[in-house]
Amino acid sequence: MRILGIDPGLLITGYGVVDWECTRPKLVDGGVIRLKPRTTIPDRLVELETELDGLLDEHEPQVVAVEQLYSHYSHPRTAILMGHARGVILLCAARRGLRVEQFAANRIKQSVVGHGHASKLQVQRTIQLLWNLPMLPKPPDVADALAVALCCGRRITGRW
Repeated sequence: MRILGIDPGLLITGYGVVDWECTRPKLVDGGVIRLKPRTTIPDRLVELETELDGLLDEHEPQVVAVEQLYSHYSHPRTAILMGHARGVILLCAARRGLRVEQFAANRIKQSVVGHGHASKLQVQRTIQLLWNLPMLPKPPDVADALAVALCCGRRITGRW
């Protein structure tokens, strides 16, 4: 089973591709989609859709896993803006008839690090150790996306 994990953003969207095999997950790819910061939000959403379609064509996942929307009461605008990016991601997956799984940030961290309030650095270090990467995955959005894919695979296979 191939899972595309996505950490949505309007400037940087992280992605991680994992093949879930019988014994352990295999890292296939990870990176970021960098959107042009000085363009309008509609233009960035079009750019995100184009880049995501390319990733879906290249990797052909069976499942797309995305972090659920979270809003802190002091930053509601951030959640609204992030919702735009998530909408494009969900649309791209749905158009292809792909299974979509969504997870809360603390559930992802709990599944990967063992602590639901882990820091970004802890997630990066855990991902680095899991796949014996020579360096921390940077930017943190890559590690976050790989953590989403890993959490999804663990849930689907019953290996929480």
